[in-house]
Amino acid sequence: MSTNSTIDEIELNPVPQKPDTLTRIFFRKFFKNKLAVIGAVILFIIILMAIFAPLIAPHNHELVKMGDKLKPPSKEYWLGTDRFGRDIFSRLLFGGRISLLVAFGSVAGALIIGTTIGALAGYYGGILDAILMRFVDIVISIPSLFLLITIVTIFQPGWDKLIYIFALTSWTSTARLVRGEFLSLRTREFVLASRTIGTRATKIIFSHILPNAMGPIIVAATLLVGGVILSEAALSYLGLGIQPPTPSWGNMLQDAQSITVLIKAPWYPTFPGVLILITVLCFNFVGDGLRDALDPKGD
Repeated sequence: MSTNSTIDEIELNPVPQKPDTLTRIFFRKFFKNKLAVIGAVILFIIILMAIFAPLIAPHNHELVKMGDKLKPPSKEYWLGTDRFGRDIFSRLLFGGRISLLVAFGSVAGALIIGTTIGALAGYYGGILDAILMRFVDIVISIPSLFLLITIVTIFQPGWDKLIYIFALTSWTSTARLVRGEFLSLRTREFVLASRTIGTRATKIIFSHILPNAMGPIIVAATLLVGGVILSEAALSYLGLGIQPPTPSWGNMLQDAQSITVLIKAPWYPTFPGVLILITVLCFNFVGDGLRDALDPKGD
């Protein structure tokens, strides 16, 4: 057989390639967004450091050493000490546990509430939709910071109470998003077919429609986590969030109100502030990457 005929056979019979799966398409799109990948890596490191804080922390984060107060970064104290002589790096690690726990717990609660209300409103429509959406409008019209401060003042701050409070005040955007997705999906053929064969409404909602609406919900959740971290920091800065000596990134910023601390130890409020900034930015980058990866109209 000649060389030319062999080449022709190779061209006519190419090596079969594996078909693209949804998972491969998702990761290919996600990895195209370099900022999203960098953000995911940094978040993974931050979360791991918070989880293994007892193993990583070089000092006892609660140990007070007044003789070492406001020491600058050094070999002994990598990020310096606070006004009670406590190691800032160790407190950042343990503070990350609290701040991330509040953020993830709050978002989980907000997603449950918002998804349930949005799914019921979008699927059933009519009077139920009108009632639920007017309730959402009422909650949205209340200034969120004022509502947070009022509730925290009444029930006393604590990480467990903050989770409930943020969950009860952060679900409205999710409810509107889920409602819009359900209004679009409930007229699709697979939903109409399920109704025709007598499938229960609850099964249609949670087994058929909701999985197809998870993309936008996941993206909204990543962005909501960053918002909760900022809200917790704001409340703690005002003295209404996590209370010392329990560390959080927010209450570590509280001492930045002191002009003495800002002049003598500017590193003290700088490190938790930078960590909050980096974490929120990374969640936003990951959210953008997930939005692109889950967009069916993308490449």
